Amino acid sequence: MASSKNHLIVAAIDFGTTYSGYAFSTRDDHNRDPLNVSANNWNSGSGGLISQKTSTCVLFKPNREFDSFGYEAENKYADLALDKKHSGWRYFRRFKMKLYENKLLNRAFELEDDQGSKMPAMKVFSSSIWYMRTQLMKTCRNRYSDIEDSDILWVLTVPAIWSDASKQFMREAAVEAGIKDCNLKLALEPEAASLYCKYIPNEKGDEGMSSFSCGSKYLVLDAGGGTIDITVHQVQEDGTLKEIHKANGGDWGGTKVDNAYQALLTGIIGDKGFAKFCKENKGDMIDLFRDFEIKKRTIKSFPDDDDAKVNFKIPASMNKRRDIQKTVKSKFKKDFSVTSDKLRVAGHIARNLFNDPVMHIIDHLKTIMSEDQAVGIKAIMLVGGFSESPVLQSKVREAFPDIRMVVPPEAGLAVLKGAVIFGHEPEIITTRISKYTYGIDSSVKFEEGVHDPAKLFTTSYGEDRCECIFVIHVCIGDSIDIDKPQARERCKVNEPDQKVATLKVYVSTQKDPMYTTDPGCLKIGELRIDMADTSRGLERGVDVRMIFGNTELEVQATDIFTGESVTAAFDFLK
Repeated sequence: MASSKNHLIVAAIDFGTTYSGYAFSTRDDHNRDPLNVSANNWNSGSGGLISQKTSTCVLFKPNREFDSFGYEAENKYADLALDKKHSGWRYFRRFKMKLYENKLLNRAFELEDDQGSKMPAMKVFSSSIWYMRTQLMKTCRNRYSDIEDSDILWVLTVPAIWSDASKQFMREAAVEAGIKDCNLKLALEPEAASLYCKYIPNEKGDEGMSSFSCGSKYLVLDAGGGTIDITVHQVQEDGTLKEIHKANGGDWGGTKVDNAYQALLTGIIGDKGFAKFCKENKGDMIDLFRDFEIKKRTIKSFPDDDDAKVNFKIPASMNKRRDIQKTVKSKFKKDFSVTSDKLRVAGHIARNLFNDPVMHIIDHLKTIMSEDQAVGIKAIMLVGGFSESPVLQSKVREAFPDIRMVVPPEAGLAVLKGAVIFGHEPEIITTRISKYTYGIDSSVKFEEGVHDPAKLFTTSYGEDRCECIFVIHVCIGDSIDIDKPQARERCKVNEPDQKVATLKVYVSTQKDPMYTTDPGCLKIGELRIDMADTSRGLERGVDVRMIFGNTELEVQATDIFTGESVTAAFDFLK
C-alpha cells in the first residue's frame, strides 16, 4: 500500500458523477494547516462561472483520440453542434454511475456516448483521470520545479457503497492514466469528507469535529450528484476515528432532481419534442442543465411567499414555435406561465422535483437512527454538492430536530479537500465495519446428516467430500482494525506441475452462510496465487490471509515451507 510518509506532495482527484476536480498540498503545508489545500479554478465559459470543480464530461475526436475534458469539452461539443460538425465525435457525460449500476462489471464493458456510439469504459475513465493528472502535474512543477512523479502520492475518491469490482476498475483506470500503482490510494468519499469536517471551525469559531469529546458519535451524509454515501464515526481517545456502522447509501443523488426536471419538461413538450430538442440543439441542452444546476441550489423548502413562482430559463430553440406557451396556456393555467425566455413554475411544483431523492434519504437515515449503533449521535454532517440544496437541508432538520446539523463551508469541496488530508493522515481511521460476509468457496469431508447430499462428491483417491462450502473470513457487521489480517486459509496444489492456485471469493448478506449457493451469496471474483516454483511437486502450499479493514480488499500470502512472501492478487473484473 502506498504511504504518505515517503512523499512530498499529496494530490487528490475527486471523480464525481456531475462534477470533478483536483487538489494538492505539500507535507509542510499540511503540518502547518491541514486546510491549506490548493485546488484548481475552472472557468465554465458560460456566464463567467468560476468554480473549483468542472463538469464531468469528456470529448473524443472521431478517431477516438482524447480531445478535452470538463467545461472545455462541453463548450467545444456545443460549438461543433452549432456548426453541424459534431457527427462522429464522442461526447460522454455523467458516466461514473455506470460503475455502480453495472453488477457484472468487467474490463471490456462499454459506455454509450451522446450519439449512441460505444467506446471502452476503461478508455473513457482513464482519459479523464489522465487529463486531471496531467494538469495537476503542470501546476505542481510550475511551483516546485524539481518535483518528480515519485514525490507525489495520488488519492482517488470512490463512493463507500461501491463494489470491490468498481474500486478495482477505478484503480486500473488510474494506472492506465499514468499513476503508478504503488503511488496510489483510494479514499472513501464520506470518510474523506469526515476528515475535512474534523478541521473546519464551527459556527462558534473554535475547532471543528476535533472539539468533539472522546466517545462522540456523528454521521456523515455525503450527498453527491449520483450517490448518497453515509458513514457513522466515533471519536477515540487519541483523536482517531472509528467507523461504527457499515458504509451505506444508494443512488439518490442530485441527478434524480435533474431527471424530475426533465420529466416536467417532457410533460409539457412531449417525449419526442424533448428528444428532438436534445438531438438538434446540443449547446442549448448543455446550457439548460447548467442553468438548472445553479437554480436547484436556490429553491427553498419553506419560501417567504408560498405563492411565489420559480423561474427556469428555457432556450429559444425549445420554444421556437411557442409550443410551451400554447401547452401551458391550454393545460397548466394556474401552476405554469411563460414570460419571454422564462418558464415560471409554482413553488410547490418546483419543490416537488426533490421529493423522490429526499424521501429516500430521510427514510434511510431514519432506519440508521433506529439502530443500536446510532444511539447518541451528536451531529449530522451534510457534505457534497447536493448538500447545498436548501430543500435537502430543511428536510433533514425537520426529520431530526434534536440532532445538530452542520453544513460546512465549501460543502461541495469537502470530499476533494478531505481526500488530500486523508493522503497525509490515512491512519486517522482506525477501524471499519464490514459491509458483507466475505469467504472462500471450498470443500470439506462429507458428514452424513450434516451436509447436503446434493453437494456430495468423491475424490480420485476415494474420499467423500462436500463442495460449495462457504469458508468465512469476516462477517457482515464485524469491526475490523485497519491493516489487520483476518482468518488464515491454507492453499495446497493438486498437481505436481501446477503453477497457479485459484480461490473463488464470495460475499453474502447473511452473517453465517453455510454454502456459497445459499440465498444472498454472490461470487465477486477470484484470488490468484503464484505457485511458479514446482521443484517440490505436491509438497507445496501457501497460507493466505485477507485484509478487509482498508479501502480496498488486500491479501498476504506466505509459503508454508520457506516463510517467504508469495505473489497473490484479487481479480474482481473477470
